[in-house]
Amino acid sequence: MFENIKAIKKNDPAAKSYLEVILCYPGLHALWFHSLAHFLYKIKIPLFPRIINTFARFLTGIDIHPGAKIEPGIFIDHGQGVVIGETAEVAKGCLILQGVTLGGTGKESGKRHPTLKENVVVGAGAKILGNIVIEHNVRIGAGSVVLRDVPADCTVVGVPGKVVRSKVDFGKEGERMLDHGELPDPVARVFSILVEKIDTLQKEVNELYAKSNLKEKKSATKNEDDELNEFIHGGGI
Repeated sequence: MFENIKAIKKNDPAAKSYLEVILCYPGLHALWFHSLAHFLYKIKIPLFPRIINTFARFLTGIDIHPGAKIEPGIFIDHGQGVVIGETAEVAKGCLILQGVTLGGTGKESGKRHPTLKENVVVGAGAKILGNIVIEHNVRIGAGSVVLRDVPADCTVVGVPGKVVRSKVDFGKEGERMLDHGELPDPVARVFSILVEKIDTLQKEVNELYAKSNLKEKKSATKNEDDELNEFIHGGGI
């Protein structure tokens, strides 16, 4: 309980005091309700764990199945729309933002939800589906869909999620865990490489036309070049 409070105070610059954290953070309240529901679930009390889960979801907007295993010291920031399935496991130090789903992919029995190891950051709206393992110090970008295991110290973005950078640096004691703006854009990178290759080929074709005394093939107009550059290197939305 106290480790969750400390995790919020440490990672959220908006948290002004411990009293504010205790009274005003729905992610913390959802974890408290889950602790009680999980205890009753483990000793096989019927129905009441799900009633507590339903009540907590009504109050906080966070749906954590009583069977999920969640270690102390995690932070569910804002939390609206977060769904954590029955066999999901979340280790200490994880940061989960609003709209995240730790879900299954079918009606299979047994372990069917993800496992998050220590210090995983899951961006807003990300979906992690199936019996997969996200190793420690992984950063998952907002809106990503992860369907396969992810090795440690990586960044994952895209649909489906792709590992685009290794050696994630969270800084001393994890003070950079909230720096989601540093995530790379693999789609723009691929387009940039393709445009460079096309430009090289265009120059070679023009040289061949010139050597054969044929009319040089018309290159892309300035407007087309500007449109490509704006898509790849634009200032963003």
